[in-house]
Amino acid sequence: MAMGTFKRSRNADGSETVECPFKGYDVFAHPLYNKSTGFPNEERWSLKLNGLIPDAVSTMDEQLQRVYASFAKKNDPMEKYIGIAALQDRDEHLFYSFLQENIEEYLPIVYTPTVGQACKDFSKVFRRGRGMWITPQHRGKIKEVLQHARFKHVKLIVATDNESILGIGDQGCGGMAISIGKLALYCAGAGIHPADTLPISLDVGTNNQELLDDPLYLGWDKPRLTGDDYLSLIDEFVEAATEVFPDVLIQWEDFRKNNAFDVLERYRHKALSFNDDIQGTGAVALAGLMAGCRVKNQSLLEQRIVIFGAGASGMGIANQLRAGMRLAGATEEQVQANIAMLDSRGLLVTDRNITEAAKQKLAWSPELAAEHGLSEDKRDLQSVVDGYRPTVLIGTSGQAGAFTESIVRSMASASQRPIILPFSNPTANCEAIPSDIIVWTEGLALVAAGSPFAPVEYAGQFHHIGQGNNVFIFPGLGLGALLAKASEVTDNMISASSEALATQVTEEELASGQLFPTVSRLREVSEHIAEAVVAQAIDDGVAQAEINKADIPKLVADSMWNPDYPQLVPAKG
Repeated sequence: MAMGTFKRSRNADGSETVECPFKGYDVFAHPLYNKSTGFPNEERWSLKLNGLIPDAVSTMDEQLQRVYASFAKKNDPMEKYIGIAALQDRDEHLFYSFLQENIEEYLPIVYTPTVGQACKDFSKVFRRGRGMWITPQHRGKIKEVLQHARFKHVKLIVATDNESILGIGDQGCGGMAISIGKLALYCAGAGIHPADTLPISLDVGTNNQELLDDPLYLGWDKPRLTGDDYLSLIDEFVEAATEVFPDVLIQWEDFRKNNAFDVLERYRHKALSFNDDIQGTGAVALAGLMAGCRVKNQSLLEQRIVIFGAGASGMGIANQLRAGMRLAGATEEQVQANIAMLDSRGLLVTDRNITEAAKQKLAWSPELAAEHGLSEDKRDLQSVVDGYRPTVLIGTSGQAGAFTESIVRSMASASQRPIILPFSNPTANCEAIPSDIIVWTEGLALVAAGSPFAPVEYAGQFHHIGQGNNVFIFPGLGLGALLAKASEVTDNMISASSEALATQVTEEELASGQLFPTVSRLREVSEHIAEAVVAQAIDDGVAQAEINKADIPKLVADSMWNPDYPQLVPAKG
């Protein structure tokens, strides 16, 4: 099947007209054309739908009431996930309208934490294909495979190789649920049109024996490709994707650490691309620290930071914080001394055998460790917190409960307002429960988590727990890069997104304990970040679009799609 074109035009009143290439029952099978009971009478006649649906013409508000009432009856998060995925496959305008109106309630369903279970159960609950799976069997024909995509004007791909899904590891072809979820948030949060998006699972096999032993497993049931076999397949995919979709931005998602860094560096200057786990997570963490510094009335350079977990996310955070410190005027000596990084073996120090180049750059000298009383046998997290006396503690380890009461109380003894960010996902992997942190610090800690948590009441005061979710970065970053027609995503564009996010946290939100905006404000936050990214792309000389900076706000606002039903007219010819 050849790729189609989603032909849409904007009317003078801001509404859209879309050419529908289908008639009769076929219309219902295509979710970007289907309106279910929302087709007005003139469209029912022109598209030959009369008699195929009940007589009443429903408004979108009436349809939303029906959808919400249906989902409210479902108590299990996975049942809600299956239900909302079915809505997306049935009627995308209604799906996105529902998601935008209920983003705070349904973000945990569409994305973390529920999407983690959706990845695990993917082969068991599969209903309908969405996106594309690229496997080693497609080698030499990936360009031809990509030409089977639903639409031919794809501008945004989220691609995962499925190996490091959230904190639950290798999920084989089921990692597709991550790509689908991320793109849904691009559309809801930044107004990128669904027809411009394509989720990709680079299904290069799996080393998850449970999946390989499962007769229902739907993926390429072989051990994972590695080395040159792996990279050559990724090379072919990038070459094919940029040829078939010349204006595309590729977001790399949930690659295991070494592959994540290798793939990012291999392509970041050759194709418009970025890695959300490395760069997006780093940007979110930096924004959270900037917001926390506003509360403390301190600078970033005054913070002593411990990062527990040296995977792709932890390393990405460390690199972004280092970049932020340099921009703030720090010397390389200060940058090195202000961040202590721990992996599964403890504090990174150069007297250890550290084989990974990325870790070596972050490792302390033995002399610096000795200044804080951290001898070779005292480099675990508790010892580092006791000796280094950090003001900031960030968790990306995936180890539930790693931030113990003793560790948190030690933090509180060293800083009047410690910033503690247990960022690991899903919720079951969180390093500490925010309510415990609040109690252990007598209400003084500034806390944000990677998963959503309810407000915490302590001593008569409610502490609202901000969610350090990458959803605050990647939609605006992606939209800005696309509007600028950037040749690459620069480090400065990432930093600009951090600074823009930090400024979007209101004084009222800070006063309630939040280090990130309320999720319900996602769309306005994404719009602000996109403006900053476009401006930075121009400053960096990578913007290929001719844009006057004064026109950026209007450019961004005008580009953002709203999921109102368009007027449908029969396609010509």
